[in-house]
Amino acid sequence: MSEMSLSEVLPGAFPPGEPPTRRRGAARQQRKRRKRRRRNSIVIILLTIGIVGGAVAGAYVLGLAPLIKRLSEPKDYTGAGTGKIVVQIPDGATGRNIAVLLAKDDVVKTEVAFLDAAKKDDRSTSVQPGTYALRKQMSGAAALALLLDPKAKLTLSVTIPEGTRAKDSLAKIAKVLKLKPADLKKASTSGKIGLPKAANGNLEGFLFPDTYQFEPDVTAEQALTAMVKRGSEVYAALDIPGAQLRNVVIKASIVQAEAGNKKYMGPVARVLENRLKIKMKLSLDSTVSYATGKFNITTTPADRASPSPFNTYRYVGLPAGPISNPGEEALRAVLDPTPGPWLYFVTTNPSTGETKFATTYAGHLANNKEFQAWLRAHPQSK
Repeated sequence: MSEMSLSEVLPGAFPPGEPPTRRRGAARQQRKRRKRRRRNSIVIILLTIGIVGGAVAGAYVLGLAPLIKRLSEPKDYTGAGTGKIVVQIPDGATGRNIAVLLAKDDVVKTEVAFLDAAKKDDRSTSVQPGTYALRKQMSGAAALALLLDPKAKLTLSVTIPEGTRAKDSLAKIAKVLKLKPADLKKASTSGKIGLPKAANGNLEGFLFPDTYQFEPDVTAEQALTAMVKRGSEVYAALDIPGAQLRNVVIKASIVQAEAGNKKYMGPVARVLENRLKIKMKLSLDSTVSYATGKFNITTTPADRASPSPFNTYRYVGLPAGPISNPGEEALRAVLDPTPGPWLYFVTTNPSTGETKFATTYAGHLANNKEFQAWLRAHPQSK
């Protein structure tokens, strides 16, 4: 039997005309190419994993790590805080509103810190609007405690004594409240401070004497409005009719200036009524002093000759307007004067306020001698 070729044994094993050795080499090359592709794929996969892993790590470092740290940190500071910061709580602010303000200014670490403290303290609902001196980085409980402490609330307190003239009241208000005198003057005539019709647009007599508390950023208009409003509240409580208010305030301003002591206000008010009733001049040094801009307890003949409509030595009836800002006691005295026939009075001892009353001029002269003796003993007081 003749020798047979491999192609004859396995017909179709190789393409026609291609020697077996060449075909075996081609197969080896193909296997090598497959291995290279597998290696390249593995490298690509590893590089991809590296890139993705790096991105994840970068994201962690740049964003996730701080976030995770914040979430794992305590939500509240400890202690009473440090430094000083001024925080204003507006009208109508809720607990959450306050928490937002405090967290924004780093008074408390988080809103939750303050809200948690507020939930544990029933007094939290009594936090008042206003300006407070707080500290940075306080615990929620410490911040709440300061908001409930009246001493932490920043206010400016100004007291207007009874009988103070408007000019002097405005000067004091400007100094204490750190306001410009020009702004106060402008506000007093602006028509926006609530002056009653009886004031005729003039502040004198209607800037009610009292102690007032204001926010540090109070305006001239706000301050005067509050003082005028206080007076209107007193007039209403005393049931003073609007048609009588001006005369009542004028009389009360005189009583406030003339009575050396509160206990004499009622009798002084009666002397005014008795004189007005018979159209007798009031002849009061206090009204002349107002006309001349002085504060002396006596007046000179030249003072008493002043043509001012406030000169009650010259004109019959009440002066042109109030001569000071009277308090509630003087208003009450005018509304309910002490019964009596007196037409004269004199403060015989200005040091103690002792005042004596008379129904006749002769009785008045006798009382006046006591006053003259006091003046000689106190020459600097004229």
